[in-house]
Amino acid sequence: MKLVPLGDRVVLQQLVAEETTKSGIVLPGGSKEKPQQAKVIAVGPGTEEVKMEVKKGDEVIYSKYAGTEVKLGDDEYIVVKQSDILAIVK
Repeated sequence: MKLVPLGDRVVLQQLVAEETTKSGIVLPGGSKEKPQQAKVIAVGPGTEEVKMEVKKGDEVIYSKYAGTEVKLGDDEYIVVKQSDILAIVK
């Protein structure tokens, strides 16, 4: 099965959160916050008003409470509007 976003939607896959801090402290599972950094899996065609600025493979930072979580098989994705993407990580 494949997700194909419509309009100005983008399909993201969250990057794995680090389990230790920079100082070496191991974080227990419950205290980890979901990262707001993700990889772009698919991009919609855009609309007349919205030109798509992200492309497949980009790493992006998105709004904390944005999008809809979708599970296909064992994989989890987030479908967001391009306006919910705050930056591209280069």
